Amino acid sequence: MQVILKNEPLSAISAELTVLFLTKESLETSEYKEKLSKTGFKAEQDEFCILHESALAVCGIEGYDAASLRSAAAAVITKVKTFNYSSLKVAQYFLNNVAALVEGFVMGGYSFRMYKSKPKPVALKEVIFSNDNFNSDAFDFKTLEKDFNDALIVATATNFTRELVNTTPQDLTPATMTVIAEDLASDNGLDCYILDENALEEEKMEAILAVGRASAHPPRLIHLAYKPKNAEKCVTLVGKGLTYDSGGLSLKPATSMVTMKMDKAGACAVLGMMKAVSELKLPVEVHGFIGTAENMIDGSSYKPDDVLKARNGTTIEVRNTDAEGRLVLADVLSYAQDKVKSDYLFDYATLTGACMVALGPYTTGMMGHSDQLKHDLFKATSDSGELLGTLPFNDHLKKLIKSDIADVCNIGSKPYGGAITAALFLDHFITEEMKQKWMHFDIAGPAYTESPWDVYEHGATGAGVRMTVKFLYSLIEK
Repeated sequence: MQVILKNEPLSAISAELTVLFLTKESLETSEYKEKLSKTGFKAEQDEFCILHESALAVCGIEGYDAASLRSAAAAVITKVKTFNYSSLKVAQYFLNNVAALVEGFVMGGYSFRMYKSKPKPVALKEVIFSNDNFNSDAFDFKTLEKDFNDALIVATATNFTRELVNTTPQDLTPATMTVIAEDLASDNGLDCYILDENALEEEKMEAILAVGRASAHPPRLIHLAYKPKNAEKCVTLVGKGLTYDSGGLSLKPATSMVTMKMDKAGACAVLGMMKAVSELKLPVEVHGFIGTAENMIDGSSYKPDDVLKARNGTTIEVRNTDAEGRLVLADVLSYAQDKVKSDYLFDYATLTGACMVALGPYTTGMMGHSDQLKHDLFKATSDSGELLGTLPFNDHLKKLIKSDIADVCNIGSKPYGGAITAALFLDHFITEEMKQKWMHFDIAGPAYTESPWDVYEHGATGAGVRMTVKFLYSLIEK
């Protein structure tokens, strides 16, 4: 499906279907009020009605805000795809909502069809935006065009992330992820460095090697770098890339293993972020580090009671092999900090079910030491379309990961505050210099959905991409 912007009034654009968004108030003055009333249309949020005789698709919105328009655009594209219209056109709804509309149509129009032997054909081929506002004011085309193109890049990068997360574990292994990273680097002018299992041994990354050693697919560490000449800041992004997680010897229940292809969502998000920032050509140096492995079972599996030595020398008592993502991140965080001196260090991981218990399935959990950085992230990402919540560190929870036989334990001694104790575990691998510059994002809740919501169908959501790009933009604006 092609999404384009034309410097033409809506009335001059040729398309088979016109899209109109109406609030309850604007419904009262609409020329289509009488026709819509006969269908029972009341302009509730995301309520959809199509008037075939008028070639008009109408969707209700609560107001002219980004969230309402984004969700409504997704509702429209989802419904229109079931008809045989080949093209639709839509006006703008204020300049500050350009990105929301683009994301709604592009992300709402995404569908994962890789494994369908006979995918249902979709007639819709073209979504055309006018530079007209819905009230017939025309926006400056050059300003609108930049916002439109930037939004299209970010939405496309988010869908790229979703496609990777949705890909099954037999098709996306650690080795496959390195190929994807290399292809992305080649296409987007990025530097790319790969550490195989031999290089990981040389770096003394015992934690990631332990997690991956029972798999037929050895672990890898990937480093992508975007280095513009005019960089104003430097940011390091770290992603957890478990291409499959059985739980290891602390085996997951069978029902919990379904959807575990999503345990690579943090790594895939970092790939999506690198795609977006390089195509946006932002004046920010960005490094993406990915630790990718499979947590499987055989006679060489690492075990509860093992003690592992991470790259930075910290010893880890293993009490649960299903708390493996933090082990992978421990080594990758250490490596990333030694390789790049950054202004900010962010990690992304589908780390804990406890974060979903705390914040629900739609919200990313944010944890770290710096209240100022949390404030800056909240402010920058408030209109990104992603939900962000914070969970506080405290010394009492930190005591739960003390070990009597090693420096730290990989799970807490009590079944409470699991998202926070996981982040506090990672804190052992953050240098003093980076403590105030680091933030951990637990995306276990929003990274994957089994029921549609907002702009997402069943499956991966691309959590992390849009909010991170928003933060990177805020660094330029300072």
